[in-house]
Amino acid sequence: MVTKAVRRKPAARRRPIDPLVQESTPSMIASRVREAIASGLIAPGSQLGEANLARELGVSRGPLREGLQRLTAEGLLISIRNRGLFVIEMTPERVRDMYLARQAVERAAAEQVHQGDPVSAGEALLQVIDVMASARDRRAESDADVSFHELLVSLAGSPRLTQMHETLITETRLCIHALSDSYRPGEAVRVEEHQSIAQSLVDRDPVLTDQLLVAHMNDAVRRLTAPRPSSS
Repeated sequence: MVTKAVRRKPAARRRPIDPLVQESTPSMIASRVREAIASGLIAPGSQLGEANLARELGVSRGPLREGLQRLTAEGLLISIRNRGLFVIEMTPERVRDMYLARQAVERAAAEQVHQGDPVSAGEALLQVIDVMASARDRRAESDADVSFHELLVSLAGSPRLTQMHETLITETRLCIHALSDSYRPGEAVRVEEHQSIAQSLVDRDPVLTDQLLVAHMNDAVRRLTAPRPSSS
């Protein structure tokens, strides 16, 4: 008896697994210095000395220079000929321009949120406001402030809006920490403004959300650019 050979189906070729992406040393350096600037550990206007910074971070000057070049491209550092690299200072002009960009991104994000599930988004933002309201110091309140706006943009579900917003976050944090000094102790305006924005999402009122975001940004610019009283 003749037996037929069983023909086996060729194994399906699967897509190869994506390789692990390891963050480069210059990228890690840029992240570390960016965070130091945002937190105020490196003050606005400070000069960055390569030798000292390389020693602090435990890296060689090659990757350090590449990391700092990234921050220069982002606009967080400026290179002054024959003097070196300096952290930017949030001048009134830079404050206005940064908030103009933030306003464009966050208004677009809010519009997208209203086209999705604004009620759930508003409720999530109200939880952040609870953290802001219970903050025991200005820095914790400022951190919650930043978290509110990061969450608002992320809820839009737009990678591009999120990426654009992320490039503004360090300058935003510099401004928001400075903004804390413009509120009197116990003043509830800051919490109330954010609460109104979140509630307008819960109430499904896109026109009001847009108006409140514009007013919120304009108030921040006014406070940040107002002449400071002399200490003398």
